[in-house]
This record gives sequence, structure tokens and C-alpha cells, in this order.
Amino acid sequence: MDIEKIRTLIALMEESELVNLEISSDDEHISLTRHYDAPAPTMMAAPTAGAATPHTTESQPAMKAGSVETSPMVGVYYSAPSPNDPPFIKVGQKVQAGDTLGIIEAMKIMNPLEATQSGVIDEILVTNSEVVQFGQPIVRYKA
Repeated sequence: MDIEKIRTLIALMEESELVNLEISSDDEHISLTRHYDAPAPTMMAAPTAGAATPHTTESQPAMKAGSVETSPMVGVYYSAPSPNDPPFIKVGQKVQAGDTLGIIEAMKIMNPLEATQSGVIDEILVTNSEVVQFGQPIVRYKA
């Protein structure tokens, strides 16, 4: 089985939010299982009839302007090619579409994270060696 077929199956799992996928044929067998920490369920107390709920904008963080680059897969984000090398990007750096923003390791495969657009890096939203989820914002470009 070739690596592209495996990547296609992984993408299918992520899109469909499947936890397990098993495929067998005469000469091949592949079994994929996603392991991730699901957020703990939270209990919300029902408001009492006489209680007023304050609505303040100070308690909710404001979304910053500018487009974001998101993770195309679940994995571990690395900001540099090796621990002794400088990071691929820094805040304030101008990048072109196709430039490497980092590496995402998934299933022991190092996948380059490439910029999909040109712009100036405003904020790096993840840290080196952080586990990232599919669709999680990685960097924010200046507006």
C-alpha cells in the first residue's frame, strides 16, 4: 500500500470524524485508529427565573483581524527542522505562498506546513512540539 493511499484514508477519517477505520483485501490489510483527548463534558447550571445574566464584552476575548493559516491534520507542530536550527518563521516576517511555516509530524511522517497565501506574520498561535488538531489556527497574518 502506498503512502498517498494512507494519507487519503487519514484525510477521510478526519473529515468524517471517524475513530476507527479498517480495510482488508486479498493481499492488504490496514487498520487506523485515532487517539485524542476528548474535551471533558461540562455541566451548566440552569439560570433561576429571577437571576439576571450580565452581558459584558470584557469577559469575551475579541477576535483579532487578519486571516489565519490552519493545520491540515492532527499531529505535533515543530517550528524548526531540528532543535538546533532557527525557526522557519518569526513574528513580523514576510512570507510568500508556498513558504514553509513549520512541520507537522503525523504517524512518524514529517509533513511540511506551507503558507497558502502571501503576507506578514502577525502572531504565531502554537508553540514548538505542541499537539495540533485538524483546522486549528497556527499563524495569523496581519490584516
